[in-house]
Amino acid sequence: MYKGKRIGVVVTAYNEAAFVGTVIETVPDFVDRIYAVDDASPDNSWDVIQRVASRINETAESTPELTVTDGGEGRRVVPIRHDENRGYGAAVKTGYEHAAADEMDVVAVLNGDGQMDPDILDRIIDPVVEGEADYAKGNRLLTPEDRSGMSSFRFLGNAMLTGLSKFASGYWTIGDPQNGYTAISREAIEELDLEAITDRYGFLNHILTHLNVHERRVADVPMTAIYGDEESSIRYVPFIRFVSLLLLRSFLWRLKTRYVVQEFHPAVVFYGTGAVGLVGGSAGLGGSLVRLLRDDEGSVGMIGSFVATLLGLIALGFGIWLDADENDSLEVTSGEPDRTGTDSRPPTHSIE
Repeated sequence: MYKGKRIGVVVTAYNEAAFVGTVIETVPDFVDRIYAVDDASPDNSWDVIQRVASRINETAESTPELTVTDGGEGRRVVPIRHDENRGYGAAVKTGYEHAAADEMDVVAVLNGDGQMDPDILDRIIDPVVEGEADYAKGNRLLTPEDRSGMSSFRFLGNAMLTGLSKFASGYWTIGDPQNGYTAISREAIEELDLEAITDRYGFLNHILTHLNVHERRVADVPMTAIYGDEESSIRYVPFIRFVSLLLLRSFLWRLKTRYVVQEFHPAVVFYGTGAVGLVGGSAGLGGSLVRLLRDDEGSVGMIGSFVATLLGLIALGFGIWLDADENDSLEVTSGEPDRTGTDSRPPTHSIE
């Protein structure tokens, strides 16, 4: 128990035999249940999970007030294995479903690669435990010190996906969407349509869009990037391409659902006008430039296309402004921590 709340932690693993055991062993004592999900790893991750789980469960105190879905009352670590590899998102969703069934109040995620410091788990879950947010996530991009351990390639890719995720999700002040150090309330898990959220690595971006459609509050928690000897299984070019297309579809789905189906909002008009103006104006500018290079008359068309592009940019700006204003109350910003891992000043929040 932590501040009167039952805490569950999902530990995801795919080819993490060298790290996942240590991750499970270092989960703080205030966590009631650990769901170690092996996504059909071809290495011996599952053997490590079973061995560590058996050792911890033998010494863990019995907790009969909790009911484990597979009948294992009293176990602190619940090993779960997928029969086939389904993707990172599927592993998280499996953990969510088990934790919600066991009536955990708050469910956090610790990846099995050892990149998430268990000593700051309380900081990650606090916004959800205290009712300030429905979903909290770490952010490694807020200060140069926090992102110093991140390579330039990772930083550039993350920064690009952060910008795209702001459009898609509607959370305009939330950064580092690829950060998997998260916490979520049981109520949010039960409300979300988990089947509609991707099973792949774009899960972290996709779930933000679904949270926004349900008007759930999201908190950004500063944390330091940690990288060691682990090797990422992500192929970055296909990953960025897949997630970019996913975010485009998510953006259109969010606009349709929140600003057309649920209620009409003028942001959708400005977004649509801006898109038409930019696409039409840019195409016109390109055509006019080709005609000018061929010594044809293209100056009049170029002026018209420039005006259309400018109006498109203005309309897009108004759309972003209206969208950000509509979602401002759903964004929670935590205070900047000091370098010792504790907050150096009280948190400030954007909600009233």
